Amino acid sequence: MLAPYFPTHYCRFHHVSTDEVYGSLSIDEPPFTETTPYQPHSPYAASKASSDHLVRAYFHTYGLPITMSHCSNNYGPYQHAEKFIPTVIRSCLNGQPIPIYGNGKNIRDWLYVEDHCRGIMTILKHAKTGETYNLGGNAKVNTRLFQTNDDALLLIKQRFLRHW
Repeated sequence: MLAPYFPTHYCRFHHVSTDEVYGSLSIDEPPFTETTPYQPHSPYAASKASSDHLVRAYFHTYGLPITMSHCSNNYGPYQHAEKFIPTVIRSCLNGQPIPIYGNGKNIRDWLYVEDHCRGIMTILKHAKTGETYNLGGNAKVNTRLFQTNDDALLLIKQRFLRHW
C-alpha cells in the first residue's frame, strides 16, 4: 500500500499513541502540546506512556528510525456501537437519556479516522526522524454540553457527521 510513496530502502517505525498519556484537561485549559509532561491517569494511558518510552529508548540506544504521534479519540464508519458517539446518536434517535460518563465534565477531543490516517501519512512522508506529533480534530465535547437530545443531535451533526 505504501510502496508508491516510499523508496524500497526506506524504513521507519511509526508509533501511534494517545493523548491520554498527558492526563486530562478542564474546559478552560489550553490543548496539550508535544512538550506537555506525561501524566497518565488510567492503566491504559500508563501502558501507552510506557510504550512511548520503549520506542524512544530504541531510537536513542540503537538508532531505530522512529516517529510518534499522539492522537485524540477517533470516530468514523464501523466504530463499535458501544463507543461514545454511536451511543449518543442511538440514545437521541430512541428518545432515551444521553448517558453521562463519570461526572460529565471530562473534555475529549475527537478526530475523524480518515483525517488521522492522513496525519500519519504526512508524518511518514515529511517528519523528522525521532520527532513526536500531536494529531487532533479540534472537536471537543463533554456530556454537560447536552441539555436535550435535540442539542446533542445538532452538535453531533455539526461536528461529526459532516464526513458521512
